[in-house]
Amino acid sequence: MEPYCYKARVQYFDTDKMMVMHHANYIRYFETARTEYFREEGFPYSEMEKEDFQIPVLAVQAKFQQPALYDEVIAITCKIVKLGPASLEVDYEVRNAETGLLHMTGHTRHGFTTKSSRPIPLKKKYPEIYAFIERLYEKDKQFVE
Repeated sequence: MEPYCYKARVQYFDTDKMMVMHHANYIRYFETARTEYFREEGFPYSEMEKEDFQIPVLAVQAKFQQPALYDEVIAITCKIVKLGPASLEVDYEVRNAETGLLHMTGHTRHGFTTKSSRPIPLKKKYPEIYAFIERLYEKDKQFVE
């Protein structure tokens, strides 16, 4: 079993004048991989947001290795590496989908809040959503180094 992986082709609008994917776009791919992971596991963000609940990004870290280029197919893996009562942390790798060349690693930290940005103890307020995320976290633990 492997961690969740989302594949995408680097589009022209994702690149700079040198046909290299612009650094800010990697963060967009983090978000896409994370939200698709939740969707494929059966609980899309759109369902969560029907409640008074959201998962804002509190911090992002990225370490660049080799640039991804226009028209390249990239594979973005994501795994939940930490789960607290009011927070979540996710690690990412972006690689060339064919060769496995590592383009970058990254990490995001998220809070659990109401739509008005008030922190909430997810386990207490929305135990079913917490249980869903906890299941993913338990599954992803095997991939944490």
